[in-house]
Amino acid sequence: MRSRSSTRLSISLILAMLIGLSTLVTPVTAQVATPGATPPDIVSVEATPDLPETVEEDTTPEVPAEVEIASPETVLIQPDGATPDPALVASPTASPIASPVTVIGGDVDLDVLFIGAHPDDEAFALSTYGEWNEFNDVEVGVVTITRGEGGGNAVGTEEGPALGFLREDEERRAVGVAGIEHIFNLDKVDFYYTVSAELTAETWDYEDTLERVVRVVRETQPEVIITMNPAPTPGQHGHHQVAGRLAIDAFYAAADPGVFPDQIENEDLDAWRTSSIFRARASGEGTPGPECAVNYQATEPTDVVYGVWAGTESEANGKTWAQLEREAQRIYASQGWADFDDAPTDPAEIECDYFTLIDSRAPFDPANTSSTAILEGAVLPADNGLPLGSEFYLTSDVFNVAPGEPFEVTAHLRAEGVDPSVEVPISAPEGWTVGELGEPVEVNGELQWTTQVTPAEDAPIDERVRLDATVTTDDGTAMTSEVVAVTADVTGQLEPLPEVAYFRQWVEEVGVPALDSLIFPVFSIGVGETRDISVDVTNTSTEPASGTVTLELPEGFEADRAAQEFTDLAPSATEAVSFTVANTAESLLTSNEGGDEGTYAFTITTSTDAGDSVQDAGINLVPSTTVPKAAATPVVDGVVDPDIYTGEALDLSRVWEGEPVDSPEDGSGSAHVTYTEEGIYVAVEVTDDELGTVLPMADAKRHWRTDSVEIAIDPLGTAGNTSTTFKVGVFPTTEEGEPAAYRDADAYQGPVSQTAPGFELASAVSEPYTGYVVETYIPFEALPADIDPDSATMNIFIYDSDTQDLNGQTRLGWSTWQGVQGDPYRWGKIDFEGFTAPADARTTPDEPIMPLEAAQSADSPMSVLQSPRDGVPLAGKTPVPEGDGLIVEEVTTEEGEHEITFTAQSGGNVHVFLLVDGEVTAEYRDSVSEGSTRSYAFPEVEGAEEAHILVSFVDEEERVQAIAEPLP
Repeated sequence: MRSRSSTRLSISLILAMLIGLSTLVTPVTAQVATPGATPPDIVSVEATPDLPETVEEDTTPEVPAEVEIASPETVLIQPDGATPDPALVASPTASPIASPVTVIGGDVDLDVLFIGAHPDDEAFALSTYGEWNEFNDVEVGVVTITRGEGGGNAVGTEEGPALGFLREDEERRAVGVAGIEHIFNLDKVDFYYTVSAELTAETWDYEDTLERVVRVVRETQPEVIITMNPAPTPGQHGHHQVAGRLAIDAFYAAADPGVFPDQIENEDLDAWRTSSIFRARASGEGTPGPECAVNYQATEPTDVVYGVWAGTESEANGKTWAQLEREAQRIYASQGWADFDDAPTDPAEIECDYFTLIDSRAPFDPANTSSTAILEGAVLPADNGLPLGSEFYLTSDVFNVAPGEPFEVTAHLRAEGVDPSVEVPISAPEGWTVGELGEPVEVNGELQWTTQVTPAEDAPIDERVRLDATVTTDDGTAMTSEVVAVTADVTGQLEPLPEVAYFRQWVEEVGVPALDSLIFPVFSIGVGETRDISVDVTNTSTEPASGTVTLELPEGFEADRAAQEFTDLAPSATEAVSFTVANTAESLLTSNEGGDEGTYAFTITTSTDAGDSVQDAGINLVPSTTVPKAAATPVVDGVVDPDIYTGEALDLSRVWEGEPVDSPEDGSGSAHVTYTEEGIYVAVEVTDDELGTVLPMADAKRHWRTDSVEIAIDPLGTAGNTSTTFKVGVFPTTEEGEPAAYRDADAYQGPVSQTAPGFELASAVSEPYTGYVVETYIPFEALPADIDPDSATMNIFIYDSDTQDLNGQTRLGWSTWQGVQGDPYRWGKIDFEGFTAPADARTTPDEPIMPLEAAQSADSPMSVLQSPRDGVPLAGKTPVPEGDGLIVEEVTTEEGEHEITFTAQSGGNVHVFLLVDGEVTAEYRDSVSEGSTRSYAFPEVEGAEEAHILVSFVDEEERVQAIAEPLP
């Protein structure tokens, strides 16, 4: 058993292989609930520490829905002790608890805006934001695209919108530690963990979401945007990727008055030029301690990476900002973070937050190592720098440049009162030539100097180069830089995975080619398998080209030919060159144990008379197995019968995420698979020394929170993401003593009784506890397509928890890499021996059924209170035009009650709250028609520090309005 102090899955990702089998007793067989059974009620739980008390039923206002018809239509709701009309009064358990939001007054003007996907995405840079706020008076805001409805819940049984509101409350309180008061939730659904940006963009409606992000940027006018990694790097959540892409798109779109022009023409917004944009974190290596910002080495030398050390002490709190950040992180209790270890107190062990520059209009110094380097020139004046608001940046007409071939570079300067005769020297590597800049031209309010830069004839191929520029005016000096890549005339690149191709298409459309360095190209192959791969050869020169492509494969892999020729490839054309690659050494280690952290490196060399271009790439070797057909129909009873399961046992003991296990007894396992004409049988034996939280049947979902097994099947072997696969989480036991199963992240989520009719499950949990067996039957009909016997893939995972706080510690499995639960292309190869697909086989996956219910800002008192104070519409949606929506006629306090009266200028839905000291004590939901008047009465509030009547309105066109009326 691992100690509690070392049990955080999200902190450490460590690789290990431990082999062991368990002897289990006491079989327990459970009949899965029948289709159509009524799900049990959600169980309420105590509020977490520091949360306001949960609203109990007796806090529902005793006011009726007494309706009086007037002309125009008037509805008066007033107290007389009768029971409220349930159509007008929401269930008290359906609405969130509100955390107080500080009154700031007027429209908000932010310095920094973080754009993420979920509540808690900002959590690992709160020390930086808090330090900037305390010492530099920097105002930071957070855009959270979803409220995290698809995440786990370690504090209760809330899910869906209820969980979203709980997580919003956690986020608001957590970021408040860093002085952040402005949270903008965009109401998109958090549907489940996926590595697919394409699925995320489609589900969120990318263009609609971008419009909301741009509206928030134009409303809040941040000087700096910080966001997430937009690339499909291994394990990177698709939601995080899309959050990053939306932020980058918005950086450019918000500045362009031609993008979403209705915001400018109808909403009185201005195009806004954010000074710079960064992605949180960096690619490279550094060491902790006060010099962490100085000694960081980026993997790509041209990256501009700034570090902010978290060891600075907060004068207001008497603690380091690292300690304060950890206290804030523990507030995200629903995600299992409440037991995070204390932050280091030794300064030499405290790390930096790192930020990588994506683009900047403001001047910057790449060598700046101060804690405010990101802000200088944009939010804070730089020493001897240009006045704030000035812009100085370089652009190149191409990113990929060739040795000896000139290209154009333009210097842009936007600053008041600059003498056009100023010099703007551009520096380049030795051997490169930079032409004369000449006289500038004025374009859209900025001065532009354009010149030619010519790389050296012997400039190294496949390397990036940074061009630097400096300008000195009467007001000060500014620096900037631009990166280009020296590229051969003809290049060969491994055919990208679908998600990589989708990313590269976006990179090209938006114009951020430097981000492509985040991707390391790979392909997967099964043990003993032979497969075809393609190399895309592109000619960027002005002449036809001929040459060869050569693969230099690692030991244990062979290609059908050493080199492949291409002939007369036209300028700007791309041609696919194919190889057949085989794994010839079946003894090689697979998964994350093979090669270098799971990757066998190889090179692709493209040669022409002009020279060579080399791409580094990698092979992911996945395990493979042959599944024999069962001699007789198995009985699903939780017993591994060797006469039924005659194939090889699959080793599930490799750690792919989380803490290493202490021994095979602490965590290991094996799986056995067979099949019949009707479906697949899987039996998993798990050795374990500590049983995690045993859940009630009603909460047997989100299996990663406690001890469980996950079975994943891609029947066609072609899935780009898990939306066209079958994935089921299996719990060996529940409070009721029976096992349970739930589909969490695939083509159809929900209890298997509803989503996989015919699914069978049994378990055996040992006594005394040393582990368990789960056995399942998965009908072929439950899969999203029929099995392709030549291509099907499968994976099986063990989730190990050694605590009682719904917090997993270790993940083990068969084919294992970080984030592999979302990577069907890296699942193991399955050969169903003797299987013949039916003549009418389903060869196109079923359309996925996506969970789309999301918490809405119109139902969040926290958001409704904030919106009118900040001047930002709810969820970043289009606001109700002036003169439409609701007009407050009066707010009165008399005879022991408060009353608000408003007239609706258009039809829609309203949600009215009474908010007293941060707690919702009464609320109504109603629909209104054009011209109607509504009055809502509440018991008088006495002795409160702060009380408001809040009203949200969503009209028939989904436009929004928020009203916050203070009470005396």
